[in-house]
Amino acid sequence: MLRVVKIISIILFVFGYFSCTEEVVDNPIGNQPPQTGLFLYPDSSISSQPSKLDVHWWGDDPDGFVIGYYFSWDSKNWSFTKSNDSLFALQVGIADTNYVFQISAVDNGGNGKYDNNIIQNEIDYGTEPFTDKNNNGVWDQGENYIDIGLIDPTPADADFPIKNSAPVIEWNDLTVLPDTSFPVMSFGWDASDIDGDGTILKINVALNDTSNPDNIVSLDGTVRNISIRTSDFSSSSPLSEILIGGLESNIAEQKLPGIILNGNNRLYVQAEDISGAKSDFIELPGGSKTWYVKKPKGNLLLVDDYLTLDDAASFYTKMLNDSLGLKEKYDVYDFHNQTPPYLNVTFLLTLKLFNYVFWYTDNAPSLDLLSASIQNYIENGGKIAFSMQFPQTVDLEVLQSFLPIRTDLSDSRTSLLGGVKISSDTTQPEYPNLQISSSIFRVKSFYLNPLGGIPIYYFPDQELNGYIGFTDLDKKLFFIGVPLNKANGGNANVKSLLNKVFFQDFGLTP
Repeated sequence: MLRVVKIISIILFVFGYFSCTEEVVDNPIGNQPPQTGLFLYPDSSISSQPSKLDVHWWGDDPDGFVIGYYFSWDSKNWSFTKSNDSLFALQVGIADTNYVFQISAVDNGGNGKYDNNIIQNEIDYGTEPFTDKNNNGVWDQGENYIDIGLIDPTPADADFPIKNSAPVIEWNDLTVLPDTSFPVMSFGWDASDIDGDGTILKINVALNDTSNPDNIVSLDGTVRNISIRTSDFSSSSPLSEILIGGLESNIAEQKLPGIILNGNNRLYVQAEDISGAKSDFIELPGGSKTWYVKKPKGNLLLVDDYLTLDDAASFYTKMLNDSLGLKEKYDVYDFHNQTPPYLNVTFLLTLKLFNYVFWYTDNAPSLDLLSASIQNYIENGGKIAFSMQFPQTVDLEVLQSFLPIRTDLSDSRTSLLGGVKISSDTTQPEYPNLQISSSIFRVKSFYLNPLGGIPIYYFPDQELNGYIGFTDLDKKLFFIGVPLNKANGGNANVKSLLNKVFFQDFGLTP
């Protein structure tokens, strides 16, 4: 036992001796900054990329943990993020652009208080990030903040050469041209740029010739559809107005040269970006095709909205050519067989090329076009006559959008046989009486708005109540609710009626 005590005493002596003689370490290793790495997804190599970059990064701290990152694109302005990746949209300049991205990890070794200014590594990182609950722009007591520790003094960095790409342009699905039109047409396209659609600076437009810069008109890069029109029929080189979005309230300052009247035409469109990079010109109709633009013969337009197969077209042609003496002085618009793009817009602009319109239909008229165009046409000085029927069921409010009728009352009949008389109102004896020459089906009569209509025709034998024919107060509109090619019985007075309406009421000069 005594021997064991002696051995323990010797061990304690030796341990105490070396403990007293070993130097005390008073310089422990301090907090070490984190380190940072990054890569571009999905490729680890850096090469020319589109202007949208998916960048990923990571951090490693030897004596703590990473709480976030500071990144910069110019080595001066730094932003804090907790994320390990981001999709950056980089603006392409007027040429290929080189960006330098830097990112530094931040560790958790903060000082336990909010700092209004973080300066490390000779860089001013600004204030510590915080949650601005009261939106006053400054940190207030009680608001959460990120206690910034050490920031990696050697940021991970990479060069991102961004290659500028030319824009692309293509016609949209609506833009399919008819074979023939009057000197009005609408066009629409889709344009995009991989560098951002905002980099498209110009849309260049030309008619028939892109080789001469004087023939090209540049529009704003945001324009996606236009209508062109010309009413200059005396010039050998007429200019066309460009209506942005088809709007008469937004006409481009520069007019478009090059349209060929009574000839074949093509339209060319090109997109150009801020660097001057251009798409190829696209053309309409495309390939070896063209579209024929016909010059109006006179001031009268005959609108063929008649779908029934009978003698209507030949009747009105003969009536205008022979009876009224207007041969080669009017034009026919068959929009069903020559349907233009953006029909509502193009149709109204086409009507406005003419001072007078005669619109004839069976009982399936194009109500959408009528509702969208007639009031505007009349308000802009046009005068229009209708020989028109309607479906058995029709919304009177739609009809009131272009006719001076009441919406609460009308009359209808399944059919009228030949021989039925149509008389002019006693207050309007200058309008000739008419007579049905062959059966008419689904006939509708109306009651007039007393503030907007003048009664002209009714059925004296009371086949229908109300009025089958009327004008507006200014006699800029005439309406009769039967097809005139089936109302020329008896004394064949349709010729006299059209003379009265067009030459006397409207003032058309033969």
